[in-house]
Amino acid sequence: MLDTCTYIDLSRLDPATLPKIPELTAVTMAELHQGVAMAKDAAVRAARTEKLGAAIVDFAPLPFDGEAAARYGTLVALVLAAKRDPRPRRMDLMIAAIASSRGLPLYTRNADDFKGLGTMVEVIPV
Repeated sequence: MLDTCTYIDLSRLDPATLPKIPELTAVTMAELHQGVAMAKDAAVRAARTEKLGAAIVDFAPLPFDGEAAARYGTLVALVLAAKRDPRPRRMDLMIAAIASSRGLPLYTRNADDFKGLGTMVEVIPV
């Protein structure tokens, strides 16, 4: 599964370091929509809209379902036990919960965002 930052930088990454069949989550789709809405100028908005459009065409996003919600609570508890604040990482933890509940590795450009999750999520830095 690709983290949002990994999807955004996909064209700049070595395909050999990525999963053969990439997946995105509904949470990543929400973050991409947010990026379009928060764009400060027309050029940035256009580039983000293009990236979002490609994601919509190329992926059937994995949902944040009941299993992921239950796993999310476990991941929040792990982050707290690691003396970290889960609040700024809510979206990241939701993505991690989807990956974890489905047994998928999570490919990310920001591995530090997932510190403290132990073996609950296989985090692969790219």
